[in-house]
Amino acid sequence: MRRAARHAAVLCAALSMLAPAHAEEYPSRPVRVISPYGPGGSNDTSARLLSEGLSQKYKQQFVVENKPGAGTRVANEQLARAAPDGYTLLWAAAPFAINTAAGLSQHYDIHKDFVAVGPRVLGPVFLIVKADSPVQSVADFVRMARARKEGVTFASPGVGSGPHLTAELFAAQGKFKGLNVHYRGDATAYTELLAGRVDATLTAITTALPFIKAGKLRVIAVASEQRTPVYPQAPTFGEQGFAGVVGYGWFGLMAPAGTPPAIVQQLNRDANAVLADAQMRSKLIGLGLQPEAGNGAAFASFIDAEVGKWGAVIRSAGIVLE
Repeated sequence: MRRAARHAAVLCAALSMLAPAHAEEYPSRPVRVISPYGPGGSNDTSARLLSEGLSQKYKQQFVVENKPGAGTRVANEQLARAAPDGYTLLWAAAPFAINTAAGLSQHYDIHKDFVAVGPRVLGPVFLIVKADSPVQSVADFVRMARARKEGVTFASPGVGSGPHLTAELFAAQGKFKGLNVHYRGDATAYTELLAGRVDATLTAITTALPFIKAGKLRVIAVASEQRTPVYPQAPTFGEQGFAGVVGYGWFGLMAPAGTPPAIVQQLNRDANAVLADAQMRSKLIGLGLQPEAGNGAAFASFIDAEVGKWGAVIRSAGIVLE
């Protein structure tokens, strides 16, 4: 009997060693989501909407922390140094790629220190002029710009921003001289356009919508591959003969390199589900943002393409970022 009991005990111990350890369900505690901008902007607002959706899904808090500074590099560096356990994430923005494209000094490598989780949210940019402008199409704008020895002026929300670089791309492909006039944010850019101090804006549309509805501003084109649900009336540059003019702001979920693949895949699946919700999609579109489903590999490829495209524009235009 004693011998049988000993054999049984040995067998149970062996089986317990063969059995997989009980994996801790993710997430089992609050998750930090770093926003690289201050409160109130589209990055912060969309980060909070996504975090709210994930909090409800997991019954665990996803807490947004604003870490602005150095063109998003402060936030990016924080994530690069975080533990790769899925409990610190980044709602990355377009400068994540643009800073690398410009060769700026960074204490991280975007290809080695991060893993793309996805999905992404695009912020389409629109070519907009005053309603009393003779410009009715992209072709009209290019003709006007080429006819001016001094070129045309674009109001943009900042040096090296997606709108600024998209305007540079448009000028290069349209073979005209364009001068970007930089302001702090879209609201000031549209104020200057309405006052007639610049010829156009090529930036987000949300702030302009009341003036468009009031007949004070006119939308000429959107710089996306296809028309956007943000403002579907706007034809693309491609529809008007300038298929190469594609640029936008964007946000997307990132994690530190080394984060377990199972957690990355889980976050991707559930973030996609949150953004696909009809109410969530409607809220984002109302903010001028366009959610796009996709896996981590697709998001990583998108970032690589952004680095290549904007690097070429920055070098060609002689833009210096700091």
